[in-house]
Amino acid sequence: MRLLERGHVDVVELQAGRGEWFCALAWARLLGEQGRQADALELLAPYLATGWWTAVVAAAELLERWGRVDEAIEITRVRMEAGHPMALESYTRLLARHGRAEKAFALLRPHIGELSLAEALVDIAAAAGRDEEAAALLAARTEHQCSDFPWCCRGLDRDTAIGLLATIRERQGRTDEAIALLRTGSTNGEQLAALLARHGRLGELRAAAATDDSRYAVQRLARLLEERGDVEGAIAAYRQADGPVAHDPNSACELAQLLARHGRGNEAINVMRVQADARNGDDWILHTLSDLYLDQGRPEDGLAHLDALAAARGGEEEWDLYWIRLPLIAARDGVDEAIAQARSHLEGATSYAAPHIAELLAGAGRTEEAVAVLEQHASTNSHDLAGYLIDLGRVEDALAVLQRRTPRPPELSDGTWRDDPPF
Repeated sequence: MRLLERGHVDVVELQAGRGEWFCALAWARLLGEQGRQADALELLAPYLATGWWTAVVAAAELLERWGRVDEAIEITRVRMEAGHPMALESYTRLLARHGRAEKAFALLRPHIGELSLAEALVDIAAAAGRDEEAAALLAARTEHQCSDFPWCCRGLDRDTAIGLLATIRERQGRTDEAIALLRTGSTNGEQLAALLARHGRLGELRAAAATDDSRYAVQRLARLLEERGDVEGAIAAYRQADGPVAHDPNSACELAQLLARHGRGNEAINVMRVQADARNGDDWILHTLSDLYLDQGRPEDGLAHLDALAAARGGEEEWDLYWIRLPLIAARDGVDEAIAQARSHLEGATSYAAPHIAELLAGAGRTEEAVAVLEQHASTNSHDLAGYLIDLGRVEDALAVLQRRTPRPPELSDGTWRDDPPF
């Protein structure tokens, strides 16, 4: 995609003919858009001939997009009959999208005990006019008591069956019945909260949020209130006494993002400061906090807080935590100072430090220097290095980095399906 974004269409075309799958797929899409569908299919034919499922899916999507539905159905059917475990779902969903839902339902019905196929059956049932039949099949599954999840039920445990049955009831307009069903399950809190929000059942959603330990009801309540313009109510939903923010860093992060969206960035920082202090060393919390400091133009305060947290951990920081401070240093003292400090770190010359240093340089418009940094560790940073080389117009160098081994043509299938690229 980067080659196309930078206008190197000719390079993509060339590599498409040399066994590079991603170039072949991108070029086939372009050919289709130009009305050259036969050329596109000819390009993909060697990959399809291997039986590789990824190529089958890509070709079927293109054929469907071009309106050649029967051909899309046929190539998917062939893989289904060869026994690929994902082909039945793809085949039946394709049938249902094009007026053959009853046939799709009949094919799926014997597989009600398999999770992904049960989900497909529920989705297809309405178009097939078979909602009640699907509901009966699922109702029978709600009696199952797992003894060795997921092996004993292939993932379609009692609560999942309840959730799928509730989906049908909601679709039928039987909302109260769907809600009652979900309340009988022990793991359906997220689906219940989403259903209550969709139907504007604010009172019930508030009640669920007051007793919900999973945070989903609070999240949905806050989102609904924010959509209705009640920002204070949304904030209060997170801040209720003994609420999820007090115990769950994910909820705290959601509250911080809510505050930041409404111009209350300093309050957002305070929320995440509490989390960082309580969970000193959790990198994603430190990332979130540092980004908030940057967004509020307070890099010096961010660095001071990170320094205090590092001191509490004993003063030494491994690279996976240290590099979080680099954008703050760059914002306060400039990119050169950030790079100097990065290189002074014990791990600053490692292959995993190189991408962070390169990102600073590239962000400052110094892409050549970024390339020089990554070239010292090209084998472990080939993707990043190639991207910067393409940005500089050094396409041949980028290809040389990515193509350490000469691509070989796809191997023909022995009639079975395969998941690994056969080339």
